[in-house]
Amino acid sequence: MSRSGPIRIGQMDSDQNVVLQEASDYESGLNEDDRLDLRIWLRLLTCANMIERRVRQNLRSQFDTTLPRFDVLVQIDRAPEGQPMRELSQRLMVTNGNITPLVDRLEEDGLVIREPSADDRRVQHVKLTDLGKASLNTMIPENKRWVSDLMQHVDRNRASDLYELLGNLKESIMLSEKKES
Repeated sequence: MSRSGPIRIGQMDSDQNVVLQEASDYESGLNEDDRLDLRIWLRLLTCANMIERRVRQNLRSQFDTTLPRFDVLVQIDRAPEGQPMRELSQRLMVTNGNITPLVDRLEEDGLVIREPSADDRRVQHVKLTDLGKASLNTMIPENKRWVSDLMQHVDRNRASDLYELLGNLKESIMLSEKKES
């Protein structure tokens, strides 16, 4: 039996497997006549959303944590001497108002501590506790494995080419932003 349109959750796919989740597919409404730049952007968005959804699910099911908590811990770990709250919010591209409650909860859970800056009393540095380091050291290898598993069917040479092409795209976007400002 042939189906038209996207397969929905609970339907059978072509191999008679029940579909357990739908992919966020921004490309489905496009065709070959649409501009290539638009198709590329929507494909990137679709892939990023699919990877992010899987990572979120895995973090929740295996570590009972969220992607924002994981991201904050990773950023704090990059500065062993402590990450100023302002810099932390800049690195995560969120406002201080968004990061503060997250750091509050991480502190309540014993994963981070805040220490006043020696140079400026208004500045607080966030550091990982031993428990925070141990938690992160457990999660990072798993996260790397999840992402590798998702990309395992991409030829290594083509993956390397893709990485270079995405670098070119990043440069193009940065040049466009610089030109606009």
